[in-house]
Amino acid sequence: MNRYLENILYFPLYLFIWLHSLLPFWVLYILSDILFLLVYYVVGYRRKVVYGNMRNSFPDKDEKEIHRMERAFYRHFCDYIVETIKLLHISDATTKHRFVMENTEVLQQAIDERRQVILMLGHYGNWEYIPSITLWVDYPQDAVMGELYRPLKNRWFNNFFLKLRSRYKTVNIPKNDVLREFIKFRRDKRPAVIGFMADQTPSPANIHYWSNFLNQDTPMLTGIERIAQKLDCTLVYADVIKLKRGHYKIVFEEITKTPKEYKEFELTEIYTRLMEKTILRAPEFWLWTHKRWKHKR
Repeated sequence: MNRYLENILYFPLYLFIWLHSLLPFWVLYILSDILFLLVYYVVGYRRKVVYGNMRNSFPDKDEKEIHRMERAFYRHFCDYIVETIKLLHISDATTKHRFVMENTEVLQQAIDERRQVILMLGHYGNWEYIPSITLWVDYPQDAVMGELYRPLKNRWFNNFFLKLRSRYKTVNIPKNDVLREFIKFRRDKRPAVIGFMADQTPSPANIHYWSNFLNQDTPMLTGIERIAQKLDCTLVYADVIKLKRGHYKIVFEEITKTPKEYKEFELTEIYTRLMEKTILRAPEFWLWTHKRWKHKR
């Protein structure tokens, strides 16, 4: 599809999303409630995947509790959609009111020391607002604040999400370029804070470590650990807490400033336990629609 035709086809969709982003949150949440009925009861979007993931992750819970968590997840998932749309039209003041960040001192110190930080997080709460960290720390002009991303096959949607994820003046680094970019940051002594969604499934060729995660044998990404150890990056974990509808707290926890002191896969295991602790606190706010356990040992 050529770009001209693509713009014609997707412009109405963008206009629809943009107009909805102008709505206040209370109206968006009414739309979210309607969307929940459609997604959960009418379309049944990935319900088998969600149910299977939850059933296997919580073998001790009865069916009533599994279905309660399932419905709660879909309600949150629809909230995530409208909150993400709101990124197109939200003020910095509103963002800071709704997405409160604590212990940003660990990031500020690393920036002041002109270090490179790998921020490890997962698909929990609403991760699209994590880049608003730029509202909470002071950073020099040459600093790089950004996130790793996997380019989408559809060019229009890829550009749309890049626009959303640049709302807080962060950069988006394609996953295949991340090592090269980190080497440049270190060579040029540029401070950097780059977010990695570390709970994704590695490709079969990149499976090097398995862990017990949510009661299941799970392949874990290890490239983050290798980059941190190779380039002596500071590792920080972002613990997300959903306080109530539309309000989140993100607490930053320093894992280490000296990753080279750890044994192979030890840092990956530390992240696994931290992410699992976050999920177990309130399972309904993790992204259960992913086929996280599609690979077997």
